[in-house]
This record gives sequence, structure tokens and C-alpha cells, in this order.
Amino acid sequence: MEKFNVFFEEKEEEYVIRWKELQDRVAEAKDSAEELMKVGREIVDFHGEMVLLENYSALNYTGLLKILKKHDKRTGALIRFPFVQRVMQQPFFTTDVLNKLVKECEAMLDHVFSKNGPSVPSEATEVEERCESTTVTENRDRLFRAPTELAEIKHMESVYVRQTISALRVLKEVRSGSSTVSAFSLPPLQTNVVEEDLKNIPILEQAAK
Repeated sequence: MEKFNVFFEEKEEEYVIRWKELQDRVAEAKDSAEELMKVGREIVDFHGEMVLLENYSALNYTGLLKILKKHDKRTGALIRFPFVQRVMQQPFFTTDVLNKLVKECEAMLDHVFSKNGPSVPSEATEVEERCESTTVTENRDRLFRAPTELAEIKHMESVYVRQTISALRVLKEVRSGSSTVSAFSLPPLQTNVVEEDLKNIPILEQAAK
């Protein structure tokens, strides 16, 4: 358990620091679509790392339970109850801070995606007629860049959605009801509604490079 705790605490501390840095960068890049896109990519990766750490916690807890259950069955000793009580107080099992970071990260991703969503003005022709030539050129360039930016944003969303759905499925499997339910069993994870909402977001496949 000591190794579990050391690894988990180091990663959690690292994530707290990295999240603060990413929040600062988003604030600094609020007026630059290019910078927001760059930070957005990093936030997608960061979210995936934190979800993996959540999986790490759940899988290790479940693994320990199975080992203890097998030990008690073979030896007749009943060490599982007191040992699991200790496990539930360990840092690697206490994921409140990590869960909070994941939720904040998801909210930030929604903000970045919505802020970068390019829109095409419905009265572009009239705007061009009223603007000076330099402004018209800038508007045209922005409109030509829009499809590329939109595709990139959608791809980032796709990566984020795939990671989230995959992690939810793993956690659901780990926390699904077993043949022997006890006070130490992880509660079933209710993901039907969450997965349904995520599936409504179109997932784009990126061609292999």
C-alpha cells in the first residue's frame, strides 16, 4: 500500500500544480483563439491522465479486496475486515481532490470548446460592403480558417469523449455488483445517462498519419 500511496500522492500533487498553471494560461489566452486551442489540447491530455489515475485507485482497491478474499478462503483467517478498514483510510483510496480536479477540468473544456466555436455571420456580404478593404480581407481570412479550426476543435472533443467513455466503462466494470456484496464493495457506478449524453457528441475519426 505504501507504493500505491506514494505514487498517488505524487501524481495528485503534480496535477494540482499543473491545473493551476493551465487555468492561468487559459486566462492569459482569452483573447487569442490560437493560444486557446493550444491550451485546449493540453487540457484534453491532462483530463485523460487524471481519469487514468482514478482508474488506478479503483483497480488497486478492487485487487486488494480479491487478494484478501482469496487469503481468507484458503487459510480460514478473517483479516479482510480490519485490513480493508485501513485501506479505506489510505490516500490512494481518497480521491475527493482528484474528482474535484476532473470536474473543474471538464467545465474548462466546455468553456474552451464553446469559446473557440467559429461562427459565420449571416450578413457577411453587407458587412464587407460597409468595411474598408483591410477589414474585409481580415474577415475573409477568418472565415477561410473557420472550417479548419472547427475540425480541430471537434477532433479534440472526440478525443476527450472517447477517453471519458472508455474510463467510465472500466470504472463501471470494476464497480459492478459482484456475487458477494459487502460493506466494502465499491458502489455500482451509474453511467447510463452520462454515456448517453456523451454519445450525442459526434466523434470524428482522425486519419492515420
